[in-house]
Amino acid sequence: MSTILYLKLSALMFMEYAVWGAWMPVLAARLLGPLQMSGKQTGWIYATLPLASMISPLFAGQLADKYVDTGLILTVCHGLGTVLLFLSARITKFKPLFLVMLAYAMLYAATIPLVNSLMFSQLTDVAKAIGQEPRDFIAKHSPGIFIWAPIAWALIGYMLSGYRNLRKAEGDGSDCLKFGAILSILMAVICLLQPATPPKGGEGVPMLKALSMLSDYKFAIFIVVSMVVAGTMQFYFLGTARYLSDKGASGKNVPAIMGIAQAAQAVATMLALGLLLTKIGPKWTITVGAASWMTLYIAYCLNMPKWAIVLAQVFHGLAYVFFIIGGQIYISNVAPKEIAGSAQALIILVTTGIGLFLGTQVAGFSMDRFSAEGKINWSKVFLIPLLCTLFGVLALAVAF
Repeated sequence: MSTILYLKLSALMFMEYAVWGAWMPVLAARLLGPLQMSGKQTGWIYATLPLASMISPLFAGQLADKYVDTGLILTVCHGLGTVLLFLSARITKFKPLFLVMLAYAMLYAATIPLVNSLMFSQLTDVAKAIGQEPRDFIAKHSPGIFIWAPIAWALIGYMLSGYRNLRKAEGDGSDCLKFGAILSILMAVICLLQPATPPKGGEGVPMLKALSMLSDYKFAIFIVVSMVVAGTMQFYFLGTARYLSDKGASGKNVPAIMGIAQAAQAVATMLALGLLLTKIGPKWTITVGAASWMTLYIAYCLNMPKWAIVLAQVFHGLAYVFFIIGGQIYISNVAPKEIAGSAQALIILVTTGIGLFLGTQVAGFSMDRFSAEGKINWSKVFLIPLLCTLFGVLALAVAF
């Protein structure tokens, strides 16, 4: 792989997650705090991305597989997304904010599988050009590109914390949305610079071909477990900022604390992901990821001291690498190239779509249900994702 291609793909991965990481971990604090929204309303705002992930990736994957260059789709989505993020930063009421965030989510959700499929397509082409097995080439080189996702998420978190500390005042939390908007327009430019990734064409409907992969029972088990386990991430994203605040962490420092997970993710991506995929295979790599989330929620349920909860952020980083990224690589290995975009869209549909939507609703409901006089019983809230991840670990170990 040439240095130029590596830099282009790395920049693409970095900016995709920088945009997301600017607002996703900390927006809940703005909604629950300055805007005084309920847990249910906060859950619905966070549900916009899962809802969108059930729709737009399917169309985007179809377009990329049969009709339009992938880079062009990415450019248009992020360009329009910039406007919507700036607009969302100015809105303080639930209904209009929900509608604007839903429109933005439709655009952003379309880009998640396409960034992956563009990268895998380019790596596959390079592997074939030099006479190497694409699966081995991807396992070796994709971690060096995926590593920029957690670096971006962590760096953006620390930059936002640094800005807030320099400003000194707490503010209303809208800065995370404005920051995301600025990064989104930069991402649109980077998408324009990507190598051509034209549609592969072929007969039939790519998404239907991707769905036909469910006839393999092991693949079907992977999809079901992915939906259940990925849904628990919304407990992390909706609950952690408030949970840390309840334990005495300053709102200014919450992004940096949660950034520890991304630091761990970066190290695991670079040093452990390729090794685990090679030594123990996708099954056990993905199982280790589910077990890492289970460990995190055990710490949360036990209501451990603040320093222990801070350190436990590492497990979220490990889980994301081994479960989510490991799963995306597994999909790339087993899916035919002519449906690469649709196959990645399928995993986004069940994880970021159905899984996160259900997780958002359950998390929002449980935060309201286990709340009294403004205080949340976090042990009861986090028992739910603990049981879900336990199910995932057992199902993967026994049946996948």
